[in-house]
Amino acid sequence: MEKWEAAWQPMIDAIGKDFLKEERPSGADEVEKGAIRKYLEPLEFDCALHYDKKIAVKNGYENIIAPYSSLLTWTLPPYWSPGTKTFTSSNRNAQPDQNPLSDIDTGGLAPKTTGFFATDIEIDYIRPIIVGDRLRRVGEKLLSCVPKETQVGRGAFMVWESEIYNQLDDLIAKIRIGTYSYNNYPNKLKICDEKRN
Repeated sequence: MEKWEAAWQPMIDAIGKDFLKEERPSGADEVEKGAIRKYLEPLEFDCALHYDKKIAVKNGYENIIAPYSSLLTWTLPPYWSPGTKTFTSSNRNAQPDQNPLSDIDTGGLAPKTTGFFATDIEIDYIRPIIVGDRLRRVGEKLLSCVPKETQVGRGAFMVWESEIYNQLDDLIAKIRIGTYSYNNYPNKLKICDEKRN
């Protein structure tokens, strides 16, 4: 085993651990009819369950339901809140200081990395998302950690599991998100450019 792979052993040993130190705040907004309309509009998604309360109730729902595919829209906390600053750097391509989509804090078990991206997502939908719901994400359980060298660098593929609840503590969905955290090759872009020329 190479040194960079061995650095991931504490994460491999932590499989099964919940890394969420405290419950995440609820999504930025309640599920509301106008936001559902804006979600449907570019998709031209014409299903009356998502805009006609009478039809939704007639089909056994309490109110208009949001499309299942919109689930993550309702779980993200705001990037900005009154009285806070999101961007504190004027540098080109500066990122927000706080990002609800940032990498998971492992408390120092994972080695420091320079890059991170999601690789896949799997969702089990348990209950419908209804107008008036306020969703929150609970848990950040590590299901797997596999060190791997790729074209972008050396790092580890990990799978994380969370549960989504509404304001009544009803389980709405279970989510498993795959990620890749890595250290990129410093001269990779330069090498690629040279190969093209």
